[in-house]
Amino acid sequence: MLRNTLAAILLALATPSGHVPPHVPPHVPPHDVTPAAVDAFVARYLQATGLPGAAVTITRGKRIVHAAGYGRTASGDPVTADTPMAVASVSKSFTSLAVMQLVEESRVDLDKPVHEYLPEFTMADPRATRITVRQLLNHTSGMADSAFHEKSLPQPGTLQGAVARLRTAKLAAEPGTAFSYHNTNYQVAARLVEVVDGRPFAAYLRARVFAPLGMRNSTTIDTDRDLPGSARGHLYVLGQTVAVPEPTGFGNGSGGVLSTAGDMAHWLIAQNNDILSPRGVREMRTPSRQNDAYALGWVIGRTERGTPVVRHDGDLFTSTAGQLLMPRSGYGVAVMANTGMAFADADALMDGLVALIEGDAPTIPSSTPYLVTDLLFTLLTLATVGLAGRGVARSRRWAARRTGWQRWRLLPFLTPLVLCASIVPVFRLLSRGGDIMWIQVVYLYPTFMMWLVTAAIACTAVTVARLLGAARLGLELPKPRRTAE
Repeated sequence: MLRNTLAAILLALATPSGHVPPHVPPHVPPHDVTPAAVDAFVARYLQATGLPGAAVTITRGKRIVHAAGYGRTASGDPVTADTPMAVASVSKSFTSLAVMQLVEESRVDLDKPVHEYLPEFTMADPRATRITVRQLLNHTSGMADSAFHEKSLPQPGTLQGAVARLRTAKLAAEPGTAFSYHNTNYQVAARLVEVVDGRPFAAYLRARVFAPLGMRNSTTIDTDRDLPGSARGHLYVLGQTVAVPEPTGFGNGSGGVLSTAGDMAHWLIAQNNDILSPRGVREMRTPSRQNDAYALGWVIGRTERGTPVVRHDGDLFTSTAGQLLMPRSGYGVAVMANTGMAFADADALMDGLVALIEGDAPTIPSSTPYLVTDLLFTLLTLATVGLAGRGVARSRRWAARRTGWQRWRLLPFLTPLVLCASIVPVFRLLSRGGDIMWIQVVYLYPTFMMWLVTAAIACTAVTVARLLGAARLGLELPKPRRTAE
């Protein structure tokens, strides 16, 4: 999520409702926000950070306050209010709505086992038969990255394939006992919608959600290969943005929705106006006992100024998104930015827009994130290359000064290679079980991985050169003469 893709990072973005600590300020009445103020803030943000493009919408009640695009897409086209961009894990709110529509039609019961509606849902763990539909949507099914490596395993191409690959998976916890943010929960939920309704998930959303709400430019996709040019994004490297393809991944149901600023305005308005029955809306915003900040595709919390909100953020490796509702005032905010999760531009933009709504001056970053760190690792990379060249050039001299038993000193030179090869399990350890592909680590930490790969190659080259130097030296040494008896 890692932020979205890291297990529970969304929870750091909001204070749980009903458990407000004493230091939280009282609720701040909203201010009227003008399109000119929004345009000025977003323009300053893009200029200060180098963010290539963003789409922003603000609504209040049934009114669109502003919906606009800024900057350019990765393919160089202007971003407009009608430019489709990835909303990533904001998609979970759409999947939850689809399930709740079936619940309100008495076609699905939230508290019945999933396998009653989806017989193909089987796991190599007998406890899986007790997983309920509600537990999928609350991320309390017992499925987790630590038990099922959903990102680093071969990726499916369809929702049916996403469910089928669970046949050999096990649970990390008893269903209903622990929260673990895990994309597969929502992929199973989307497949359930397909089977119960009898049509592909994309067709269901188009007919039952997008068309009724007037979201003419929205859809949902399966994999990174389906991303249009307008939804592709960038990485920051040395203070500059670089357009790159999204790493391989499957996202339908959990992160596959593409939408626009204009369409997201209709979506936000619908949240306050009969998108479901009042009971259904309350159900979608009621957290579980295992996590009092997550509720059926929405995060419950407060702004820094004490305003109650429901929100959800979304992160791909090359783009980010976010949505936020202020139920008391009827305000809604949605943002999509075409830079990756390591920089959280969508979150920062949304926080600035919330500040405008609450009458504060939004914060504008003073420089590109991580520029100093990038420069440091770039200098380390150049130094590593230089030292490696020196080590290779002097390899024979090194070998001549050391006997065979001293060559164990070469072993530390293999450390970068070992770390490079084991970066995924190291990441899992540091993120407490979060799963990731090797290439995705490169996307998160490009200059660090540039240095690490360079160091692995350089140290291996020095080791090989010194061993070859020792071998050649041994061949060239004169053999002792045999004395006559």
